[in-house]
Amino acid sequence: MDERITHLEDLIGRTLVFGIPGPRLTVRDVKLFRETRAAGLILYRINYESPDQIRKLIGDLEEALGRRLLVTMDHEGGRVVMLGGGVTVFPDNLAFGHGGSPRDTAEQGRIEARELRRLGIDVNFAPVVDVLTDDYSPNIGIRSYGDDPRRVAALAAGRIKTMQAAGVSACAKHFPGLGPATLDPHLDLPVIRVGWGELRRRHLVPFETAVRAGVDMVMSSHPLYPNLDGTRVPATFSRRIVTGVLRGDLGFRGVAVSDDLEMGALRRFGGPGPSAVRAVQAGHDLILCCHRADFQRRIYRDLRDGYKTGALRLEDLEKSVERISALRAWKSPRFAPGTPAPEPGAEALARRVARRAVTVTGLLRPLDERKSKVCIVFPRLSEPADKIFVEEDLLDEKAFLKTATAHAPVNKDICIVPLNPKLLDVRRAVAAARAADRTVFFCYETRLMPGCRRMLDALQRASKNLVVVLLRSPYDRSFVRPGVPVVTAFGYRLCQIKACLEKIFPARPRPR
Repeated sequence: MDERITHLEDLIGRTLVFGIPGPRLTVRDVKLFRETRAAGLILYRINYESPDQIRKLIGDLEEALGRRLLVTMDHEGGRVVMLGGGVTVFPDNLAFGHGGSPRDTAEQGRIEARELRRLGIDVNFAPVVDVLTDDYSPNIGIRSYGDDPRRVAALAAGRIKTMQAAGVSACAKHFPGLGPATLDPHLDLPVIRVGWGELRRRHLVPFETAVRAGVDMVMSSHPLYPNLDGTRVPATFSRRIVTGVLRGDLGFRGVAVSDDLEMGALRRFGGPGPSAVRAVQAGHDLILCCHRADFQRRIYRDLRDGYKTGALRLEDLEKSVERISALRAWKSPRFAPGTPAPEPGAEALARRVARRAVTVTGLLRPLDERKSKVCIVFPRLSEPADKIFVEEDLLDEKAFLKTATAHAPVNKDICIVPLNPKLLDVRRAVAAARAADRTVFFCYETRLMPGCRRMLDALQRASKNLVVVLLRSPYDRSFVRPGVPVVTAFGYRLCQIKACLEKIFPARPRPR
């Protein structure tokens, strides 16, 4: 075989980050990584069973290939947690935005890096530094630190510095700013009509701060920004945005990584193979393709053909590999010493931030505890447990609620409903609410789950004393009638739900 071709294929492989479909290594997985020379692995919930198992999966793949991999993960905290053990489950970024400080996010970064390094993780695709707007954000939402660009920047920078100091590369995302997107790029192509003035004034501020803080990676986004790039292509394909703004204007010298090229936003642009070529032409160093082996092989072939035909430049590839090779991960041991476990003091930090973040709008009227009956309508958060990480206490929602509210001597009727309730579920909850002195409705998300909106509207009509707890979407407040007390959690992790329950069912003072 021509040594130049072999060298080219090895270089291409260094720029590829692929996922695999299960928790145990298969012959097909090894064959894929050998044939494509892929040097990056991204891990998801489907890959995790236990800390020991995830370490074995990484070790088995590296042993089979005879080479070191760049092991990556989305470990944002809150909504986006892939590991069910060995790590602390922190509240969402928006909870830190409302109840945390740069000192808190710095402590979070140090903690999560120590926990991830014991599990063999080199790169954390976090933090999200997108700035929210007044528009409903279906994809970013509680993943963001908020709508104040300087506060977002300060919170993110604290986390980036300590995470990287403890040995895990951080990644600021989603460049040049996904906060205004009203469509989820996983599903469709968002169009963001910000101009250059607004972009520089708001959405680039956290990225500029992250670059000054020395962030190792920046991840781009897939939306169309028609007022920024006259070619009317997604930011992933825009050399003006990736090379001109990120490299030129912001002076970023680290690794530019694409978001997953399998997302629905890019479906109309020829699929992952052609998208990879266009992403490289725009200036990306690392290419993510997270799920399907046929797409991953197509990306490898299309990139190889692109370099052979001259559509892609070998000198750009060599520079990309130099930047990737400079990452601290290659110099660290695969697993940091120690048994995978949450860091001391980490859960206390999570609880403290969750409590400070909870906001109450309106008056929570006291009840005559001995005579009152409270109906709790709560979503079945365990429903997607086969796809996303659900904390153990929430796998049995009714048992959890009984324990968490045991100190409150009111009569409680706990009604567990699906995330997207059917009409029968709504009727059942309404009947319980009518028989109660107070109803507490934990509202998951009304726009993504129309049944949840029906439930909210029905309970507002039926309940004589309603309290609404907003979990996944603080934007749902616009559907709550004036005068109805609203408790906003900014997320639905265990520490956040407990913090809301403490507000609604406060502990009684002990008699002296």
